[in-house]
Amino acid sequence: MSGATRVFAGLILVGAIGGWWMNRSPAAPVALGVDGRPATCIAPAGTVQPTPRHVRVPSGVSPFQIASATVTPRAGLLIEARVLSTQRYQSGREATWSPLDLALGWDRMADPAVYGPLGISQSGRWFHYRWGPEGPPIPLDEIVASASNMHMIPADEAVAARLLALSPGQRVRLRGWLVDLSTPDGYRWSTSLRFDDSGNGACEIVYVCSVEVAP
Repeated sequence: MSGATRVFAGLILVGAIGGWWMNRSPAAPVALGVDGRPATCIAPAGTVQPTPRHVRVPSGVSPFQIASATVTPRAGLLIEARVLSTQRYQSGREATWSPLDLALGWDRMADPAVYGPLGISQSGRWFHYRWGPEGPPIPLDEIVASASNMHMIPADEAVAARLLALSPGQRVRLRGWLVDLSTPDGYRWSTSLRFDDSGNGACEIVYVCSVEVAP
């Protein structure tokens, strides 16, 4: 399952990150490119399918900066999934970059008959699920491999608005980049690069280029 003032060479162009809090934030961080101007993200190429997949980061792609953090792309992410839960965050250091976590499910975890009986919640940047005495609806290792909590970093104001408008039960298509973040004082926030892990460090950190609600 699943976190240098140089821009993605050939991938990150001009734009701004803003409006993350739907007018609640006094100042929105801005991604900066090599020339010090605001930068935006160009989505990784490829077809979005019901099972998530990684895309190799092209050679020459470089880290960039958002709000004092160096952001390093690790892989492209293409995913179509069911929104199982959403959670906004306004406190904590990570909220500087990521105002929202999405709990997403794919394969059988996108089926309401499967995830519906689970008690699903989010808190503290974690995704939780529980079941009753009848046991889990599908094997636990399958739940782990087909659902994840993902930390969303919107690439611009429009992306932020679309992310914050999502509701549980919707199907969503996301294009973006799995990234690591680091700051000059030694803080590090690292993304998972797997979809079958769980526990601490298993969440994906996604710099989101585009959001589309699927039929």
